[in-house]
Amino acid sequence: MRMPSPRSRRTLGLGLAALLAPSMIAACGSATAARTTSAEGAHTTAAAVTPRDSAGTTGSPSPASPSASVSASIPGQRTAPPSTAAKSPSSAPTAAPSSAPASPSATPSPTGDGRSHQIVRWTAHGGRSVALTFDDGPGPATRPILDLLREYHAHATFCLVGNEVERDPAAVRRIVAEGHRLCDHTVDHPQPLHSRPHDQQVHEIADAKQSILRAAGPGAEVPWFRAPGGDFTAENERIAADHGMTSLGWSVDPRDWAKPGAPAIVAGVQQHLRPGGVVLMHDGGGDRSQTVEALKQLLPWLQARGYTFDFPAGG
Repeated sequence: MRMPSPRSRRTLGLGLAALLAPSMIAACGSATAARTTSAEGAHTTAAAVTPRDSAGTTGSPSPASPSASVSASIPGQRTAPPSTAAKSPSSAPTAAPSSAPASPSATPSPTGDGRSHQIVRWTAHGGRSVALTFDDGPGPATRPILDLLREYHAHATFCLVGNEVERDPAAVRRIVAEGHRLCDHTVDHPQPLHSRPHDQQVHEIADAKQSILRAAGPGAEVPWFRAPGGDFTAENERIAADHGMTSLGWSVDPRDWAKPGAPAIVAGVQQHLRPGGVVLMHDGGGDRSQTVEALKQLLPWLQARGYTFDFPAGG
């Protein structure tokens, strides 16, 4: 076998190198491209895990958004579920306005929530009788009302406010002298009574009774207590009972305290009175001239229909 000469071997080596060079260059280029692609991919991944700044944006990111999915998994970042999202102040529930009349002696609510079932709302003897009651006095209307009651030989119960009694004890003595009865309506008519501390409620009820008894004189009695606004509770009823008084409500409220006019007051009694009923009216707490005018019509109307004048039960 003939061996190639050294010159021939150099020539052969150069030729092989020329043939192999393009492949080597291509391989190097592929490696370089692969490194570049890998670096770009790493940069892209780093950008994807950065939480997106939501300032100035509206709405929530799409569920397919990388930033949305990654942000939810960032340690320490909590997203409140929809059911526990905080409500705005404007969506907070507001208390429904009370439907009770804004009355100095509004009709008591049905019993419940600690309220008593023992409030008297009927006459002592029943039958075709009526108990007229007057609140908030003595006041300027007390004497005209007493004059009308005397004219029609009618009797009534006066629920007196302690401070008013102190101003006009003579009116209290006349009430007793003419055969009417007395009722405790607190010292200064606080509303709502139940919101006052226990000691304050005791003062309002017990001290009012003492003021009434002092003004009325020896032998007088105060057998009933009426809460301002009909705000009877188990607490104030117990206080009244501890001081020898029965809680007195009513069955007819013609709303004379609202000054609707004498015809409206008359109609309110005529439409709602039933035999044995207790009627609420007012001789104090403001101008009660409408009540006086209404009484001029009601007294003869009651007599014409066979009503007798009675006192409430429990007296």
